[in-house]
Amino acid sequence: MDQPNRFQKLVADAKQRITEISATDAQQQAANGQARLIDVREESEWNDGHAPNAQHLSRGAIEVEIEDEIPDLNQPIICYCGGGSRSALVADNLQKMGYTNVRSLAGGMRAWKEAGLPVTRD
Repeated sequence: MDQPNRFQKLVADAKQRITEISATDAQQQAANGQARLIDVREESEWNDGHAPNAQHLSRGAIEVEIEDEIPDLNQPIICYCGGGSRSALVADNLQKMGYTNVRSLAGGMRAWKEAGLPVTRD
């Protein structure tokens, strides 16, 4: 497959409109209370391990639940998934919903683990 598939094109398009953040910067900002860290993966992925201080709002429900969970449109939010694609789509959608300070974790949980950052299970 020489050309990117439709999903990859969708993600690439979203990434043109969003800001990505490194795993170490995301961890520091979440730990210091400067940003809300949102895990948009499926529940089974969350249960396998997630970033400390993260909140779980799956990709399938976040657009419905976000206004109740985070009503402040200016609240700094960092979304992450497994590899950075789903979180890019979420960040793009949240911006379209009026959230002004949303970033996506570049490389997702894979980058988080590669950086040697802690992973926890509830």
